[in-house]
Amino acid sequence: MKKVKARKPFYKKAWFWIIAIIIVIGATGGNDDSDSSTTNSNTETKVSQTQTIENKDDAPKDDVPAEYLNALKKAKSYSDMMHMSKAGIYDQLTSEYGEGFEADAAQYAIDNLDADWNENALKKAKSYSETMYMSKAGIYDQLTSEYGEQFTAEEAQYAVDNLKADWNKNALEKAKSYQESMSMSKSAIYDQLVSSYGEQFTAEEAQYAIDNLD
Repeated sequence: MKKVKARKPFYKKAWFWIIAIIIVIGATGGNDDSDSSTTNSNTETKVSQTQTIENKDDAPKDDVPAEYLNALKKAKSYSDMMHMSKAGIYDQLTSEYGEGFEADAAQYAIDNLDADWNENALKKAKSYSETMYMSKAGIYDQLTSEYGEQFTAEEAQYAVDNLKADWNKNALEKAKSYQESMSMSKSAIYDQLVSSYGEQFTAEEAQYAIDNLD
């Protein structure tokens, strides 16, 4: 009688363990892919959120009409180049003979204009002194006049107080212009220089001018 050779249990065979190892490796790789996918998804979400925040920061904070911005640019040019007053700029912006902006746009421009009105008044006063040889009182009146520069009383006072001018020289130059262009006598020139309706120089300034005329 032949002896039957006993077979090894299947779990002791090599092919069983090879298949088992392959299955385990496959399962582990699948989890890594899943984790990687989840990580990528989270990263993309964070990037998206960051971009959204950046876009919000880049967006204009105020929805300002183009006309308002144009009025502001024009107002700035009047202040920087012509040293005009706040009231003067507003009138120029709204005038039908000026810029023709609506009142709301002009007011926006004035409210948002970064200007030193005292310095504007001082620069304007300097131009009146150097080109027209006006007196201190005459410049003050011109700066505050509603038909002139329309600066406030405080702005005009700052200007004349800080203006470095030779008022005697201004009186003399003004006297020369009266003598040469109108052939006026010295006494008439003196009266014109000191008149409250004329040049408004002081008596001392007017006398200096007369004494130094040819």
